[in-house]
Amino acid sequence: MAGGTNQLISVQPDELHFQFELDRQSFCDLKVSNTTENYVAFKVKTTSPRKYFVRPNTGVIQPWDSSVIRVTLQAQREYPPDMQCRDKFLLQSTVVPPNTDVDELPADTFNKDSGRVVEECKLKVVYLTPNSSNPEDGSRRFIDSNIVSSCPICICFPFMLFHAINVIYRLYSLIDVTTGVYDKLNVLKVVTKLL
Repeated sequence: MAGGTNQLISVQPDELHFQFELDRQSFCDLKVSNTTENYVAFKVKTTSPRKYFVRPNTGVIQPWDSSVIRVTLQAQREYPPDMQCRDKFLLQSTVVPPNTDVDELPADTFNKDSGRVVEECKLKVVYLTPNSSNPEDGSRRFIDSNIVSSCPICICFPFMLFHAINVIYRLYSLIDVTTGVYDKLNVLKVVTKLL
């Protein structure tokens, strides 16, 4: 099942949205709600375990209760191709005996071969610009892949374009809008990275 709700849990939001900036961490919180009268154990897996830090990655949720999972995107040194992310997360859930503690979960808790019913919720990852608040608003993403594929300049220079947008954003963020004052040293550091 992709995102949303299954028999045991509901997950909000149904996609992981990260504000993507070079050399900076970003995080997304998932609210996982137990929608049953049973104790439910969950486990979070990802296709890129070195890129993300998930806490808690395993847990037990009491009946009708919820848990917040923080997923942190580690600082990245380069942009992904076309700013598209192919990383995915899998949230597995299964019923466990009442009053089970996370430390008491058997090793095969999320193994379907053990005869246990394990439900799965798949979550996609979306990268957003630092000033973006609505991931559905295509104008606020770095650049839509349809625009990139139809623009000859973007086909030749996509990484330069993405880098330039990020540098401009960083320069703008260094200026105090009310006074017009900026820190010359920080501006020089940003410009030096561009060169």
